[in-house]
Amino acid sequence: MKKKAIEKIPYIGIQRVSRKKDAKYIAATMVKIVGHEKHLITEVYRNKKKDLAVPLVRIVLTKKDFGTFFVESGEWSRGMISGRGYTNVYPVWDRGGRIYDAEKENVLRSKEDLQRIKSFPGIEEKPWRDLTWYEMINDRMNTITTKERRDRENRRYERRKQELKEREENTPEIDEQKILDYADRVIFLEKHYLYYKKHGVRVRVACSKCGGVTERRWKPGISYESQFESMIEEPRRGYSGACPLCGARGEWKPQGKATDSYSKEARLFVGQKYKETGMVFRYIEVEKEYQLGLICEEKGTVMQNACEQLSGIEIARVYFEEGREPQKDYHKYDPYSGKDFWDDCNLYGMANISISEAPILRETYEAMQGTILQYSAMQEYEAAESSCINPVEYAERYLHTPQIEMLTKLGLIKVVEKLVKQQYGIVANAHANRVDIFLGIRKEHVRQLIRHQGEESILKVMQTEKRLDQHWNDEQIEKLAEVGAGVRNGWTEVLEHTGVQRILNLIEKYAGVEYGTGCSRATSRLRDVAQMYFDYLSMRLVLGYDMSNTVYLAPRDLNAAHQKMVMEQNKEQADLRIREANLKYPLIKKHYRRLRKRFCYEDEDFCIRPARDAGEIVMEGRVLHHCVGGDNYLDKHNDDISTILFLRAKKEPDVPYITVEIKTDSLKLMQWYGAYDKKPDKKNMDRWLDNYVTKLKSGLIGDGQEKQRVLVLSA
Repeated sequence: MKKKAIEKIPYIGIQRVSRKKDAKYIAATMVKIVGHEKHLITEVYRNKKKDLAVPLVRIVLTKKDFGTFFVESGEWSRGMISGRGYTNVYPVWDRGGRIYDAEKENVLRSKEDLQRIKSFPGIEEKPWRDLTWYEMINDRMNTITTKERRDRENRRYERRKQELKEREENTPEIDEQKILDYADRVIFLEKHYLYYKKHGVRVRVACSKCGGVTERRWKPGISYESQFESMIEEPRRGYSGACPLCGARGEWKPQGKATDSYSKEARLFVGQKYKETGMVFRYIEVEKEYQLGLICEEKGTVMQNACEQLSGIEIARVYFEEGREPQKDYHKYDPYSGKDFWDDCNLYGMANISISEAPILRETYEAMQGTILQYSAMQEYEAAESSCINPVEYAERYLHTPQIEMLTKLGLIKVVEKLVKQQYGIVANAHANRVDIFLGIRKEHVRQLIRHQGEESILKVMQTEKRLDQHWNDEQIEKLAEVGAGVRNGWTEVLEHTGVQRILNLIEKYAGVEYGTGCSRATSRLRDVAQMYFDYLSMRLVLGYDMSNTVYLAPRDLNAAHQKMVMEQNKEQADLRIREANLKYPLIKKHYRRLRKRFCYEDEDFCIRPARDAGEIVMEGRVLHHCVGGDNYLDKHNDDISTILFLRAKKEPDVPYITVEIKTDSLKLMQWYGAYDKKPDKKNMDRWLDNYVTKLKSGLIGDGQEKQRVLVLSA
């Protein structure tokens, strides 16, 4: 459509206003030949004497195209000229009009104009529906738009179909037998089954490897003839044995525990060179099926034969080409035609084909030579990982972030793992080629990071050091990583008043354990104390304390100081909440003595007791930053449904450590949490609590213990 030429065509103009009472707009039409093509031009004017010379809009329609020119703004639009209300259609130039009267408000100049519209090629009347003149034009516009969209979709489909065909033609053949042999050797470990059924001193054996069935003696006899019979070791379920026919080693499996068919499935990757520098990863599903043949005889079911079969099917392909996005093709089955075919889009819903980690054939790395993945260091990454990798994910990330090769070869495997999973939050400068600039750390710490394989806790501390313009030694960095300083806020501001070594010394002093012991319990203790100390420092800073004061920086009793800060941070709200809780749940205080006799217990390390009142439960939740102070837990404790217990170190009985919820009647342990809904020293505390609950149920604690003492004394 030649828009400039159309704009130069003189306006039609209206000679006089319409005498129709409700008419707000008048439309006039004309047919013009522009560029050897017939154009239907419809102009809409306001029904006012001063507006009859210049139209509001000029609607242009050809056989294959259309457009709307807004005269005031001088802009063209290719949108529809009508919108639909609840029961009627209105034109776009009259959005503020009455939808129900749109037909009366928008009229044509004469019957000749209506005839021009009806007779224009492509415009059709609908006998079952009385259309207005602008609806006729709008329907034709909609038809043109629909045809264009379908043509685009068809062209896109044909282009995709042609590209799919080209990929199939250029995909190399694979050695199926070689892949099956690899799967049997590496994935299925050449496992065979020896099915057996005993009959007294004899046993019938069927081997899945050779398929043979034989009967042998497994227990020596006392007769002379039995000395000449073939003997085998006694078959035992789950143990390994040798087939008496072919000698293959297999796992003994009783006939009664075996099904007619049993299979194992696995997946693997095969990489091949594609075209000149491209690469295709083929995702293959392999299956090993074991079958046991049975026949019925007079004495029962008898094994006739056994076999095993390897099979495989390719379910997906991923193509990598230079300068193009990775393309994934999927193997599908058409149930109507009964044929398999390849498609460039995945299935929908639960049947979606997912590509996950799987073993990679060694030939893949040989095929990478001369391709865009030649220097990807994928083989080094797979060797460093303890499990299988997904080469598709790795290749996608490598092409997006080529620095992955450098990171992998340096041994920063933990960093590469994050990048492969698209976790780029650890990257400081994505365009840098040096490790220290790429990760945002100091150059002198790169070797230390390599020794730790790019451990995130170490990396976070190094990034914090660089961001704060600090200079920490290797020992300090490792200690900060051990206490989790890299992921915690609220302590770095204090570095303006003291050094990082002093902070580390204070944490070690408060925790009472040393750094770098390798003991999980010691590390957990250091982390818990560090979290409390950092939380304490953060509250001091928020409340405006001068942290250059050594009394504030290094309190004598960290737990008491932390609790004081918690109270001071929002004292009024805390006091109000405690008063309200004690008034609302008075039975918690009333039942304390009874619950204390039942649940109190201590050993050389820990002590546990119930809450004295509702306010103490609220404070426990505030100090440990979890939800035990909520009405839900207070309700259950008040109604004797469950009991809230406080588990604390025996040396520090007033310092909150772990909160426990236990079922009051059945003594079932429901849940336990430490600060910030975490479980400190989980392995040891689980063992301690399990032992505690066992003693409760057996009557060795509390009231049960007193009753046992009375029984013993009376006896």
